[in-house]
Amino acid sequence: MVKRGLTLFLVIPLLIGIIFSSSDALTGLSIVQAKDNSNSGQWIGAWSASPMAPHDGGISNEGFDSQTIRMIVHPNASGKQISLRFSNTFGTEPLTFHKVTVADTEEGAKMKPDTNKTLTFDQEQSVTIPPGEEIHSDPIPYQVTDGEDLTVSVNVSSETGPATWHWFSYQTTYISKEGDYTESNDEEAFSETVNSWFWLSGVDVKTESNKKSRVIVALGDSITDGYMSTVNANHRWTDFLNERLDEEISNQTFSVLNQGITGNRILADSPIFGEKALSRLDRDVFSQTGVTDVILYEGINDVGHQPHVFDADKIIFGMKEIASKAHDRGLRIYAATLTPFNAFTDDSNYYTDEGEATRQEVNKWIRNNDVFDGFFDFDKAIVDPSSPDKILPEYDSGDHLHPNDRGLEKLADSIDLSMFEKPLNRGKAFVN
Repeated sequence: MVKRGLTLFLVIPLLIGIIFSSSDALTGLSIVQAKDNSNSGQWIGAWSASPMAPHDGGISNEGFDSQTIRMIVHPNASGKQISLRFSNTFGTEPLTFHKVTVADTEEGAKMKPDTNKTLTFDQEQSVTIPPGEEIHSDPIPYQVTDGEDLTVSVNVSSETGPATWHWFSYQTTYISKEGDYTESNDEEAFSETVNSWFWLSGVDVKTESNKKSRVIVALGDSITDGYMSTVNANHRWTDFLNERLDEEISNQTFSVLNQGITGNRILADSPIFGEKALSRLDRDVFSQTGVTDVILYEGINDVGHQPHVFDADKIIFGMKEIASKAHDRGLRIYAATLTPFNAFTDDSNYYTDEGEATRQEVNKWIRNNDVFDGFFDFDKAIVDPSSPDKILPEYDSGDHLHPNDRGLEKLADSIDLSMFEKPLNRGKAFVN
């Protein structure tokens, strides 16, 4: 296979069956609940990725033509039915899928035998998504297992134009030569690979029982996105947190959704690093099916990226705005302290003494605030006690900003799970 090259701008630290426009996400409803006629189980989000605008060059700008794109996703919840969400949010032309299938993953581009199912959209196999909109597939019976990878294959029969995507997936995506290979297990048909997802923005499942569910959305930047973690290992801190919750709390169904974007900021948009956190709340957080909680872990790029934000009050104001919007929708929200970044190797201008002072001031506020429902001290979890502006070497990926797999697991281990032990009653945050 040929690895498709991406131009990396390494100034990086960090319901169902209907079409709705991005403006519809601004209705104030924090959850989009799927519908069916069964009284058992609940629809919840099992996997998600934040849609991003295509870059000016490279594969997202080029798009695809009469090819099959095979993506691997790692659900964090089990269920007996499934529905997938696809996004043409940043497309400028209608996007037509000829066929979409879902299967259990065997290895690489291969699917487990007899598991591949064709999805429909309003009972049709083919679907066209208008620019700026998203669509859910019709729900189908399908056994999804928490932690067991799914293979999603999308065939387009014509040119797509620039594609809405998620830049860094840390999961291999397989791109075929010309043709419909949605039902094929011929790995040789998939001649290219990338580490990005295209159009796929969510997987919802209907749980087996009526046990109360907890859907936790992690809103973050590259450390949440899993930057520098092992590809295909699912070692993001959100994956480790989901495993802990499943193992240690048995009275609820948990799902942790990852809405991290590498390089993302709270206060400023970027054509490379996505819309700012304040602008993507409705789409990326409040529209997630069954959302109950939010973990905010952002702000370091506001400090490090140019133009630098050395005013801690501005970053704190942005955090307060996010907390207020979450509370307005009946959600619980937690903040995580900003982790060290001295000597970041990919950008010599990223670390400054003024930036470190800003980080410390923001962290002091997080540790003593009465705005969030709690906080997680990620800084304390991986900081080098002898050099409090640096990551402890055993948790450092090598670039002095992003934790390695052990460091990401340490972040998850530092979270106080007692905050999630008591089930939540469904209130105004839920619609049925």
